[in-house]
Amino acid sequence: MAIQPNRRSFLIASGITALASTRVLGANDTLRIGIIGAGGRMGQLLDSADKVAPYQIVAVSDVYKPRRDAVQERSGGIATTHGDYREVLDKDIDAVLIATPDHWHVRIAVDALAAGKDVYLEKPVTHTIEEGAVLTKAVRSSKQILQCGMQQRSWTHFRNAVDLIQGGSLGRVVQVRTYWWQNYQHHFQREADWTSSDRPIDLQNLDWKQWLGNAPDQPFNKEKFFHWRWFWNFGGGAMTDLFTHWIDVVQWAMQSDQPSQAQMLADKYIFDAWDCPDTIQASFRYPGPNSKNFDVIYEGNMSSSIDDGGIDFRGTEATLKVTRSGFSVYREGVPGKQNPILAETSFRDGTISHIQNFFECIRTRQEPNAPVEAGVAAARAGHIGNLAFHGNGQITWPPKPA
Repeated sequence: MAIQPNRRSFLIASGITALASTRVLGANDTLRIGIIGAGGRMGQLLDSADKVAPYQIVAVSDVYKPRRDAVQERSGGIATTHGDYREVLDKDIDAVLIATPDHWHVRIAVDALAAGKDVYLEKPVTHTIEEGAVLTKAVRSSKQILQCGMQQRSWTHFRNAVDLIQGGSLGRVVQVRTYWWQNYQHHFQREADWTSSDRPIDLQNLDWKQWLGNAPDQPFNKEKFFHWRWFWNFGGGAMTDLFTHWIDVVQWAMQSDQPSQAQMLADKYIFDAWDCPDTIQASFRYPGPNSKNFDVIYEGNMSSSIDDGGIDFRGTEATLKVTRSGFSVYREGVPGKQNPILAETSFRDGTISHIQNFFECIRTRQEPNAPVEAGVAAARAGHIGNLAFHGNGQITWPPKPA
């Protein structure tokens, strides 16, 4: 007996790999959500979602059973649990939230779009530069919404700061300094959740092969499982975990989405077990509007958290300093006691507003605040920095033919 093709299998076989969501949502309808990757960041996304709109977790996938069980409990026992993310995509859901390790991002997102699901994809949206074109094509050839996890794009004071910069309030911006200092040693000592060596893991309930995905086969390693961002097979270190947030704001404000040159000096001074460097100084040259170049600097390490993270836009007329707490503007020539001349404080975590924007776009079908092109460009800048590090410390982009 021949198996009759359903609509999805017919369209995929025909080469039309993106199904539009057929459920028309009213303003008060409860969104039906699937969860893929149920670790710490997903918990933060769900905490934010709780504050913005009615939604129901329908299904959850994670390779580690205790994590998916925790999300099922959070759903009130309603969500089905799955080790394979593709089973979530077969459910009657409106959208998926994806917060897996980086090396899974594009594959899962592309499959979700093909299944007719809207997507919230955590940053960095790509694990390699080449994946950027794949993800962009998948989004733009579909009718689905994809929100990249660049929450500054929905954070009110970041949006206001960008308006000031683009409006010319700083004069010509010639240099932008970005920085992010964190202290993982302090975290390890203070929070057992961060301490991989003391954190129990039940290997009977972990599908390690599935977690590895397309990464090279290798034995289970607890440090890699908990701190995967710092291993090249699964993440890209600080350049794609931290810098990617700040360079997204810079590229957005300065209206330039790709550096022409990059240099990176970095090393492992503290965390020898990692692949990725824990101490970094990097610089990038960008082509600006009207052929006016500008430079971007990144500094950071993982053993000192004083000053945390932020961005300084230095212009000929004024400097704007912005962090996740707010921004201040300092005018050139104004006495210190009268500075800053303008300041704004953050009143809401940007992740809340970003999830809210995503949920609104599911209903309205409007472009989200962080479209695929922005996420791809932000990740690309971090990848270019890492390419410079892996080479002779510098790179011209795009690379010149040999």
